[in-house]
Amino acid sequence: MALIDRKTANVLFTALVFAAVLALAYAARKMLIIFLFAILFAYLLEPVVSRVQSWARNSRIRAIAVVYVVLVVLVMVFLLTAGPRIVQEGQKLSQSMPALSERIGSGQIAFQIGQKRGWSQETSARVQQFLAAHRAEVLSRVQTYAGQAAAYVPSLGWIVMVPILAVFFLKDKSELADAALDLIDSRGEQKFLRGIMNDVDVMLAKYIRAQLLLAIFGWIAYTAFLWIMRVPYTFILAAIAGIMEFIPFVGPLITAVLILTVSFFSGYPHWLALLIFILVWRGVQDYVNAPYVMGEGLELHPLATIFGILVGGEVAGVVGMFLSIPILAALRIVWHNWRLHQAVKNQVKEGIDELAPRPTVSLPD
Repeated sequence: MALIDRKTANVLFTALVFAAVLALAYAARKMLIIFLFAILFAYLLEPVVSRVQSWARNSRIRAIAVVYVVLVVLVMVFLLTAGPRIVQEGQKLSQSMPALSERIGSGQIAFQIGQKRGWSQETSARVQQFLAAHRAEVLSRVQTYAGQAAAYVPSLGWIVMVPILAVFFLKDKSELADAALDLIDSRGEQKFLRGIMNDVDVMLAKYIRAQLLLAIFGWIAYTAFLWIMRVPYTFILAAIAGIMEFIPFVGPLITAVLILTVSFFSGYPHWLALLIFILVWRGVQDYVNAPYVMGEGLELHPLATIFGILVGGEVAGVVGMFLSIPILAALRIVWHNWRLHQAVKNQVKEGIDELAPRPTVSLPD
């Protein structure tokens, strides 16, 4: 008698293969992330390429080339206009961080802020004593955040691969989908996979374009308000705020904490006006702009979204937080289509069972 029957062996083999695939994906997560960003970038350019293709004698390659040339020109214009100011403020902010962290750790900043805020000498002394008592913890937190930010610098060179890989997705999108379907022999399974691919295609197209519009709205709003209010480091803070719009829930929270912290410790007097603006803008962005540009949304529960963001951040940092939302939405689409597929198979099976001839029972004479 065999120790393990055939069914159990198949289950164990499937579990081992699945675990091996997950381990391989985790080991190659950097390259997979680059490929995912290339796919999202291709979805961003897809409507523009399709429109240009209709003007370029139906030549897909020519349309992609035209779109890339225009994109390079726009990027160069941005870098020559707003780019230097953003880089300058970013360098200034990074250079002031060591001295600022030292003043926070020693508690000297308490007296500087207290003079501008009108604190009493006793209140400033208490704040100074509190910061000095937690000096090691404060400096450790600052060094940790700085180290995490510096860890992303070597990976910036891989960004060049994203538009290059996106060219292949834009050019051969249909061929890649047909090749994936040809790997399956069953027509029913092909229909199931095609349904998933079509739903994911619509979801990704809607999501990436909506997030880009929301990021642009956020960047313009923060730039205008912070510049009018003469907030220190306006352009670098507005740029970070625009990027953080790509991460639901957590991104806006990081933006609010960063702006209020930088303005407070820089001695900016109108931080209460900043807080009011952030709250009002969050309401406009979440309840006016987002429903308008995203339509029905991704149909994800807020708790599932927060959980996905936290898990993505634990696995791949900020990049994982951004990719967690489309990955969760894609998993929901797979689950929904699988349930429909199983329901159809059960209905077909029940219909066949009803049509099958039933055995007749002869009664004795």
